[in-house]
Amino acid sequence: MEDGPITLSPSLPNTCTSPEKDKSVLEIWGGSPLSGHVAISGAKNSALVVMAGALLCPQECRIRNVPSLVDVIRMGEIISSLGVKLEHDADCLTIDASHIGQSKAPYELVSQLRASFFIIGPAACALRGCQDSPAGRVCDRR
Repeated sequence: MEDGPITLSPSLPNTCTSPEKDKSVLEIWGGSPLSGHVAISGAKNSALVVMAGALLCPQECRIRNVPSLVDVIRMGEIISSLGVKLEHDADCLTIDASHIGQSKAPYELVSQLRASFFIIGPAACALRGCQDSPAGRVCDRR
């Protein structure tokens, strides 16, 4: 066996007892172990929820490892349209919701992102004020 590139082979004899005969197998040739580091980007769906939750913070929030994806950018545009200060630098997102003043986001933005509904609760609570109760955070009617 000589060192060569990674190739796909239709099957390897006596290495798999799977009933699927035509299943491809990844075969790596070489005599040295693999090593190194792989950067794992953040999860889009988690980032969208955390961005919406940042509306409840009275101080600036910094979120790291935010993926640079269209949905994250759209969520940022929606949040910004509510009066929230938002800065995006590489994979770091800074959200300052202390100046939130709008309750209505433009339909053109909201209609492009299904996850925009995550903002409804935090925005309503941030605009009306919240109080702590035994049942958790409850929105005040002020």
